[in-house]
Amino acid sequence: MAVVLHTLLCLGLYLSQSTQVQEGYLPPPVIKGLPGSMVLSKKPVTILCDGPPEAEAYEIYKMKGPELRDRTKSLVTGKSNTVNISEIKPDLSGLYRCSYRSGRNWSLVSEPLYLVMTGAYEKPSLSSLSGTAVASGNNVTLLCFSKDKFQAFILMKDGLPTIQRKSSAHKNNKHQAVFHLGRVTSTQAGTYRCCGAFDDYPYVCSHLSDPLQLVVNEVPDGPTPTEPRHPQAPHHNPTKGYQHALVGVSAASIISIISIISIIVLFLFVIRHCKARTDTAKRERQPQRAGPMNGRASGATDSQDVTYFQVDFNVPTQGTASAPSSLPGQTQTSEYAMVTLR
Repeated sequence: MAVVLHTLLCLGLYLSQSTQVQEGYLPPPVIKGLPGSMVLSKKPVTILCDGPPEAEAYEIYKMKGPELRDRTKSLVTGKSNTVNISEIKPDLSGLYRCSYRSGRNWSLVSEPLYLVMTGAYEKPSLSSLSGTAVASGNNVTLLCFSKDKFQAFILMKDGLPTIQRKSSAHKNNKHQAVFHLGRVTSTQAGTYRCCGAFDDYPYVCSHLSDPLQLVVNEVPDGPTPTEPRHPQAPHHNPTKGYQHALVGVSAASIISIISIISIIVLFLFVIRHCKARTDTAKRERQPQRAGPMNGRASGATDSQDVTYFQVDFNVPTQGTASAPSSLPGQTQTSEYAMVTLR
């Protein structure tokens, strides 16, 4: 059973690969200009179609336009994968593509090579409206301008075979073109140049502008201007957390101690206040001491019971001492004291 399954899988893989080959699904080659795609007037250049080792034949052709149907007659057909141009001229500039054959099937067509002849006119200027050092995700706009009446401007980046072409506009007594790079990433950092051209020879260009170095700074875990920033978990420091725990425990202990002391003080105050009221009540319930015995009942209007005590005072008069029984000359005085019972 395992042998049958293995055989079926291999057969399916073979049929799938065969179908892809018949339909032209071989991977496309890479086309290059050596030493570069921007070639100074009257200088040599080599066009290379770089395919896999199993490639048996190549085709390199010049395009009349950007569409695949605009291809012209092949410049090369056979095992050679290069086209050598000893001297670049206006009629040799333009778009080039290539493909290769393996077995009976041809590959997909390569991306276009923009072969530009430079040095035909005075150079324009290139500047960045967003600055030369930007953060990743920011919008970048480049401006190529010249006092000459160029009908188009071409922007290229070193190391890349593709370029951008824009029609010029007359503004502020100069012709210019605006190139929007959009939100850039680190892959778009590098050296940019531009040149001016005319419609009759769209890939015959002026001298290249001075280089503009674009620096794109990556922001770690940083958002683009339209994306929200994702919060990051703070770095955990065990020692710091332990210190925070100690501070929290100490603060809680201090608050607890202050609360207990406050309760004790309040309790003692309530006890003392109650004791003071009790003592006052006891003193008020004790009999009041009599006032001066002047013979008047000072509390006669009080509705409480009043008891009077008679006190007799014997005051001796002057004379000779005699026996107690013979003291007719003594004067007797009576005073009354009032006692209130509560």
